[in-house]
Amino acid sequence: MTEKQINADQLIATIISGIEEVKGNDIQILDLRDIDNTVCNYFILATGTSNTQVNAIVNSIQKTVSKTLKDKPWHVEGAENAEWVLMDYVNVVVHVFQKHIREYYDIESLWGDAKTTVIETSY
Repeated sequence: MTEKQINADQLIATIISGIEEVKGNDIQILDLRDIDNTVCNYFILATGTSNTQVNAIVNSIQKTVSKTLKDKPWHVEGAENAEWVLMDYVNVVVHVFQKHIREYYDIESLWGDAKTTVIETSY
């Protein structure tokens, strides 16, 4: 984290903006705060149509968060094959999937107790 404490709402809004910038699909926020023993407070899920778009989404998120909030992910995993990229911003973890991988792992069902917010996109 940077010297100033970044508000989770600011971070989430900035991440969503980065996803929308490159037309990421099926954006959802899972609020995990009321679930015991979770590793973070929020998951953000998004889908890309190809490994090229998944990488574009990841790069857009990193660029937007860095420029707006002067923050960077603590860890990024999965960028090599870009089927499922996990970006760890400590309290907010971003999952960017290709559609078939997202359907296979069905994270939304695994975290069915989470409060889910669907982000409507206009594209």
